[in-house]
Amino acid sequence: MYKNILIPVVFETPEITQTAFDAAQALASKDAKLTLLHVIETVPIYVADYIPTDVFSVARETVQAQLEALALELPECTTAIADGRAGPRVTRWAEESGMDCIVIASHQPAFSDILLGSVAQYVVRHAKCAVHVVR
Repeated sequence: MYKNILIPVVFETPEITQTAFDAAQALASKDAKLTLLHVIETVPIYVADYIPTDVFSVARETVQAQLEALALELPECTTAIADGRAGPRVTRWAEESGMDCIVIASHQPAFSDILLGSVAQYVVRHAKCAVHVVR
């Protein structure tokens, strides 16, 4: 049983996210703290110059609202947003925040995942805490 569980969230796959929620609750101790984390990929500077600055703040507010709505489904759940590349940012956030388990959803691997890797694969290989992968 784990006391601090991190659940990285991708909004494009709600059914897989629900599977991760169920797994996290099954792994949680009675007084566990769950944290939903969404990583906003950093936009390269050569692209950012062409995007109005308010787009980033509106996107962040939208993500925060979506995370808070999801958090209502879980007991003792908090939310967080981080910026950067998803795999490295999830593992670093988990380490910095003292998480003892990451419950991460994974899709069926495609050929491109074999060549490029996936976020779940990165987290499994680099996290310093336990990782539970669900599909």
